[in-house]
Amino acid sequence: MATASWSVFAFGPAGFNAAVVLQLFTHFAMLSLLAVGGAITTVPDMHRFLVTEKTWLSDGQFAASVALAQAAPGPNVLFVAVLGYNAAGLAGVAATMLGTLLPSTTLAMAVVRWGRNNPQSRGLRAFTDGMAPLTIGLLVATGWVLLRPNAWQLGSLKPAPLLLAAATVLFMLKTRFSPVWMIALGALAGVLGWV
Repeated sequence: MATASWSVFAFGPAGFNAAVVLQLFTHFAMLSLLAVGGAITTVPDMHRFLVTEKTWLSDGQFAASVALAQAAPGPNVLFVAVLGYNAAGLAGVAATMLGTLLPSTTLAMAVVRWGRNNPQSRGLRAFTDGMAPLTIGLLVATGWVLLRPNAWQLGSLKPAPLLLAAATVLFMLKTRFSPVWMIALGALAGVLGWV
C-alpha cells in the first residue's frame, strides 16, 4: 500500500511516462524564449498545449493550478511547477521548471553581457521599446484564459467576473495603489459567491 501512494506522489496519477516528460520540457523550453514579461504571459499557450491539445488537464484544473500557485507566497513562476505536477508528477515539475528557466536565463545573461558592451546600439533600443506593447498584449491574453472558465459556465455568461476584471484594469490604469486591493476584492467576491 505504501508503495502505491509513493508512486502517485513521485510520478503523478498516471505513473512515469518519458514521452510526456520530454514533451513538457521541450514545449516549456520553447515558451521560455517567448515569456516576455514573465512566464505568466505564456499561460494562453500553456492552456492550449495542456488542456486543448494534449487534454492532460481540464479547464478547471488548469485555472485552479495557476490560481493556487499565484496565491501562494514565493516566485511568480511557481504555477509552472503546479502545472507540471498535475500533468506528470514530480518528473513533470522538473521538466516544466527546467524548460522554463534554462533557456530564458541563458538568453538573458547573454543579452545583458552584449548590452553592457553595446549600450548605444540602435537594435537594443528598438528591442526594449518594442517589449512594452508585446508584454501588455500577452498579459491581456493571459487574463482572458484565466477569466473564461469563471465567466462562462453552464452555457451562460456570468457578468460579475467580467465586471470585476474591467474594474481591476481601470483601477490599475487610473491609480498607483497596490494590486493587492483588487486581489482582496476578488477574493471577497468569490467568498460571497458573486463570481
